[in-house]
Formats: sequence, structure tokens, C-alpha cells
Amino acid sequence: MHTDRPDNDPASADLPLVLVVDDEVRSQDAIRRTLDEEFRILTAGSADEARVLMEREEVAVILCDQRMPGLSGVEFLREVRERWPEAVRIIISGYTDSEDIIAGVNEAGIYQYVLKPWVPDHLLQTVRNAAEARTLQQGLSRLELDLRAGTSVLRHRRADRLAQARATFDFDRIERAPGSPLDALCEMAARVARYDLSVLILGESGTGKELLARAIHYASPRAAGPFVLENCAAIPDTLLESELFGHKRGAFTGAYEDHVGLFQRAHGGTVFLDEIGETSPAFQVKLLRVLQEGELRPVGSTRAVPVDVRVVAATHRRLAEDVAAGRFREDLYYRLAGITLQMPPLRERAGDIAPIARRLLDEVGQELGRPGMRYADGTLAVLMGYPWPGNIRELRNEIARAVALSEGNSLPAEAFSTSVLQGQTGRHHAAAAGDAGAAALPQSGTLQERLDAIEAMVLRETLLRLRWNKTHAAKELGLSRVGLRAKLQRFGLEK
Repeated sequence: MHTDRPDNDPASADLPLVLVVDDEVRSQDAIRRTLDEEFRILTAGSADEARVLMEREEVAVILCDQRMPGLSGVEFLREVRERWPEAVRIIISGYTDSEDIIAGVNEAGIYQYVLKPWVPDHLLQTVRNAAEARTLQQGLSRLELDLRAGTSVLRHRRADRLAQARATFDFDRIERAPGSPLDALCEMAARVARYDLSVLILGESGTGKELLARAIHYASPRAAGPFVLENCAAIPDTLLESELFGHKRGAFTGAYEDHVGLFQRAHGGTVFLDEIGETSPAFQVKLLRVLQEGELRPVGSTRAVPVDVRVVAATHRRLAEDVAAGRFREDLYYRLAGITLQMPPLRERAGDIAPIARRLLDEVGQELGRPGMRYADGTLAVLMGYPWPGNIRELRNEIARAVALSEGNSLPAEAFSTSVLQGQTGRHHAAAAGDAGAAALPQSGTLQERLDAIEAMVLRETLLRLRWNKTHAAKELGLSRVGLRAKLQRFGLEK
């Protein structure tokens, strides 16, 4: 048994508790690293250990491996459903176990199953959704009690939640600098949000497509309805159809109950289909039929069910090129692309890096128990000189790493990784973004002035990368310490 945080840690007391049941320690560690920034984690190597923990702790979400000594994952989760019904149950399995999982999914009341090898972002989002579902269910239970007492609490709380969600996901909360390219994008998205049109959001991974989709939903007439999302790249087609459209009892082995799909759960609201470009042509045909007819047929059903949803789709792929190459259906593309919005990568809006980095530092500092962190002089300039091929997700990871490695409340540039520091020379720009690296080089002046500027950039990058160790820097650059000191004084680069 293992817990990552002590029970009396005030920084984590309010985090949902997740129990990971897996007999392989490496699997436990991998899941813990994926989840422990947002959840408290308990681990157990067997069903017996898990029972002891479940008796002692209030578990919000339980992740259980299918193949374990003794009871299988499905068998244990069937027991969990009986004894601890409020714990949201997730099963993790390999493709070879899919038939066994499907056979027991309803009997065990499994919220979702995750196939190996799992993707960290998808697993994290799945657990987030599960924790939110539990919180909502608890909230609904309390509201039902209020209704039985003849109160109007339900109406007021719904209004409060809606007002809070609208404030949280307002377009103005999408962090950017004055005059950012996102200003025009958000203005267009706000206008589009008022109309019941499908929206296609294009952009690289990590640029904030989901945040833009949520802002569109909460600025729309459907704001009071559900917002549900699914990453289409993380689930095989055979399971994706059941997840989105549902299935009927008896549709396949183990379908003991009707399953309501995400489209029906989102009735009156918005469905966000992330990475729509990764779906197969066969699934695209089925999705197109639902969008055209405004109704769906759950797997195994002969009756159509009407659905009223708005679809917002997103992909990192160049979907128009995929259509031209025959990899994506043209009719579905035009059905999804009622309005197309292009999220620019971070390297094309370098001015946004500073405000985004400040906000992320506040968030990371709070999460890691180090509030009040700030950037040292020159650190933001270093961050703005790197092209961030992983966009905001990479920026957040770098900030979290730097906070963990630094001392005090001032975050120096030296705390960031070598690749970020080397971005100052423009070499990383050239490798990651074609000619974008040329912008770091002087574009005017005499030959000597340009050479001096390049020499100063190389000196700065080397010293930052070597944590300002002048002895090592002089050795790497083929200079004596006296020669290096003279150049630093000449270019005004003393630390």
C-alpha cells in the first residue's frame, strides 16, 4: 500500500482521492506520475489490499488493472459496485481482454475502460471526467433532497453554477497580450457562438483548442446544457461508436443493460470531438448520418433516438489536405466545418508567452505548494526566445520542472532545460520552425556589428546553459578566463 501525500497535508486535503489497483509496481508508478499533480493517490497491489484502503478512505475514483492474481479487475469492481457504489470505477486492460471487459462492463458498473498502452493525457482526462461525474452526482443527490423538502435550491444552484462556468470560460479568460492574434480569433468565435452552427477548430496539439471550445459553449444559448468531450484518437472505432451513440441490452456479449452514449447525455448542449481527424472512414459514415438526420441508433437498436446537440470538432491535422488525399470524407468535413477557426501556435504569437507564463507560474506554484513565485530578471526574455513546439502544454511542463528545481521565490532562467536556453541562439528556431530562427539574428548594421551581435548571443546562451560557470564556458568556447571576462565586459553581459 502506498500514498503519495500525508493525510494532514493541507495543500492536498481537498484533492479527490484516486485508488490505483495493480500488481505491477512500475504500472502504479507510471499512473501516479500522470495523476499526482491533480489528485491524491493511493496504490494497492491486490484486491485484498484495496479492500483495506476502501474501508478506511473515501475513494472518489478507482483504477483497476484487469489481470491480477486472484480476482480479475472486473470481478473486483463488481464487488466495489455493491459495497462502495459512489466510487467511480475505471478498468485498464490490453486489447486481448476487450471481450472480457465488454462482457462485464455493465454488471460491474464500469464508468470507462482504458486500453493499454494508455496515453497519459487521455488517462488524466478520463480520471478528471470521472471525478467530475462523481462530484456532479453527489451534487444532484443533495439537490434531490432539497427538492423533496420543497425548496427552490435546485434552480438557484443551477443558475450559480452556470454563472460561475460562464465567468471561468469567458473568452477574456483565454490568456493573451494586448494586440494578440487571438483577439480577432476570440472575437470571431464569440460572434459564432450565438448561432447554432457546427465549429471546426484547427491547430497544433497544446494550443488550447479545448479551452476555446468551452468558451464557445458557455457563450452560446446552449450554455445551460451539458458540455461533454471525447478524444477520438484514444479509443478504437468499435468502442468509440458505443461510447458516443450508446448500445442496447443484448447488443453484444455482456451488454446486460442499455448504455446511454455521450450524444444523448449532451442533449440540449455541446459535444466536443477532439482529434476528429484520427477516425476511420467507417466511423465517419456513422457520424455523418447522425449529424445529417439529427438522430442516432444505439448499437443493437432498431429505433432511432432524436438528439439535439451542437458539435464542435478539433484536430491537429490539416483536414482539407486529408480530404483531398481521400483520408477524410468530404461530406463530413463540410458538415463539421460550418465555421473553421485556426488556433495559431505559440511561436506565432510570442507576445502571448509572457502573460501565459505568468498565469501558469501562479497555477503551478499553488499546485506545488509554492505560492508567490515570480520570474527573475531576464527569465521571460529567455522563454520568449524559444519556439515551444509543444505549445502551452510544453511551457507548463517546463515551468513545473523549473519550480521544482529552483530555490527561493525568484525563478531564474538557469532553472529551465538546456533546449529552452539554447533557443536564444536561434538554432532551435531553425530546426523546429524553418526560417523562423532567422528572426533571432541581426538583420541590419555593418558586418562587424552583426558579428558582434552573434558573438554576444553565443556567449549568453553558453553561460545560461552552463549555469553561469565561467570556467566551463571559457573551456567550451576556447577562451581563457581573462579573455572571457573581457568579452563579457565588452558586451555588457556580466551576470
